Amino acid sequence: MAKEITNRNDDYSQWYLDIVRKANLAENSAVRGCMVIKPYGFGIWEKMQAQLDKMFKETGHTNAYFPLFIPKSFLSKEAEHVEGFAKECAVVTHHRLMNDPNGKGVVVDPTAKLEEELIVRPTSETIIWNTYKDWIKSYRDLPLLINQWANVVRWELRTRPFIRTAEFLWQEGHTAHATSAEAVEETKMILNLYAKFAEEYMAMPVIKGVKTANERFAGAIDTYTIEALMQDGKALQAGTSHFLGQNFAKAFDVKYQNENQKEEYVWATSWGVSTRLMGGLIMTHSDDEGLVVPPKLAPLQVVIVPIPKTDAVIDEAAEKIIKALKSKGISVKYDTDNKKRPGFKFGEYEMRGIPVRLGIGKRDLEKNQVEVARRDLKSKESVSMDGIENHIENLLEEIQKSIFNKALAFRDERITSVDSMDDFKNVLETKGGFVSAHWDGTTETEVKIKELTKATIRCIPIDNKLEDGVCILTGKPSKQRVLFAKAY
Repeated sequence: MAKEITNRNDDYSQWYLDIVRKANLAENSAVRGCMVIKPYGFGIWEKMQAQLDKMFKETGHTNAYFPLFIPKSFLSKEAEHVEGFAKECAVVTHHRLMNDPNGKGVVVDPTAKLEEELIVRPTSETIIWNTYKDWIKSYRDLPLLINQWANVVRWELRTRPFIRTAEFLWQEGHTAHATSAEAVEETKMILNLYAKFAEEYMAMPVIKGVKTANERFAGAIDTYTIEALMQDGKALQAGTSHFLGQNFAKAFDVKYQNENQKEEYVWATSWGVSTRLMGGLIMTHSDDEGLVVPPKLAPLQVVIVPIPKTDAVIDEAAEKIIKALKSKGISVKYDTDNKKRPGFKFGEYEMRGIPVRLGIGKRDLEKNQVEVARRDLKSKESVSMDGIENHIENLLEEIQKSIFNKALAFRDERITSVDSMDDFKNVLETKGGFVSAHWDGTTETEVKIKELTKATIRCIPIDNKLEDGVCILTGKPSKQRVLFAKAY
């Protein structure tokens, strides 16, 4: 099955598409730019969603749901926000179809034009802040900590499954606070939550930082980001958290009465991650044999394959192992399909990235052992049946750490400091990854560097140290380095 996957070094883009298709994660739909997420792919997303939802609730957030459609006038209330999304909006203009008078199916009923067009949500700040106007009256109503799991539409012309599609799934948090300090604290707390999830569950190392004015979210005061590095040397923005100041509160007149009976505008944040994380998981860990899934996010952590096929003795041993593994909370499947040979099954489960595979044959059972294969290293060992559940539990933890450390080493080897434009271009073309360089702080220089190299400033790292230098393009003074990269 691996022969059906393009080698990463030959064509990374096709390799990615091959993984998505052959691992049964997603496929193209009849709607241009939209995908069908298949059961196995959605199973991984559900694991992501469940863990993130747990983390949100542990920090005091609750879930709600807001309309898919947004009145066009709402987007006009925050000028910078509408400008940032205007070119990506899908617009509903009519509410009814009718039979074509010429007998060619159905057409839009021209008499059913909406009084006001509706925008299919590209993000929900406007509809949510219009709602918060009625929910927030007093300091007692604050902080308001709401999250929404939803789908959004941004009309993309160049799409790639999970990474960039016209419709995608995500969560979007929208919070209201009494003070600027509380809102900033919330923004940073969520950034750290996203980083923890990415590293501890996705096994994907990230760099936390702040976006430049040119790259920040439309309508935000500050945008914080986690940036990951894919195996082709390109960066992936994996999650963002925005301090919105009072921009949306003022646009939608959301005020509260403080303890001194004085009215003040509230302070806002918004934050989100999406099914783009699925693309990040694929491109961080997978290899030329297929998908690699971190055990903490694997819908199926262990598969048992009988060799050469099932019989009463093997079935009894498999049931014993299944019971022991489930007692540890480990998800396991026993493949009893005798129509497929073990070799085919091995290839199939390797392609899908199942972390651990157990092979059970009569010869193994005579020795009271099973064959244990780990997906990440493609290694095998014989393990005693006695206490097999403890061995597998420890092995899954080891695999989780191993693939993180592998990705971390790859990322760290590809952070390069340069002090000239020539070196900057050379690193981008020959090595890729993050390039640490001085920048004069102007949007004009940032845009010019992008025009010359296609690299953007991914972030100003939060742990940046002040360092005197000069901008690689203009030679003007600079107090710190920023991270550039080509990106998805």
